[in-house]
Amino acid sequence: MNEHPVAAWHRIVASRSRDDLGAWLADDVVFHSPVVHTPQRGKALTMGYLTAALGVLGNERFRYVREIIGPQDALLEFETEIDGIVINGVDLIRWNDAGRVVDFKVMVRPLKAVNLLHQRMAAMLEAMMGAR
Repeated sequence: MNEHPVAAWHRIVASRSRDDLGAWLADDVVFHSPVVHTPQRGKALTMGYLTAALGVLGNERFRYVREIIGPQDALLEFETEIDGIVINGVDLIRWNDAGRVVDFKVMVRPLKAVNLLHQRMAAMLEAMMGAR
């Protein structure tokens, strides 16, 4: 992948392209959800969670407000609002030498936002599973 992983992520967020998301993730990627206790392992599970998150969080209020980028990892702080609840969170992303993401962790605050996301993500994942 020639594009920097953070630039690729911003493009994926804007386009919501599953093909680009799949190309961006390593096969053995690990996803850490703010509402699921155990890490989710593998590209298929991570794609499901990230696709659902883009659907739930990706409204017109969503924006990244700060980025801290290192040689093989980044912290991207975001803000959005759903149903009057302001959501603040971070995406912690690590990639391998090939530029493919091997670890993606989402942390969210405040508690009201975590509870709302838990509800919305469960509904979105259920709808996605039903559509298959």
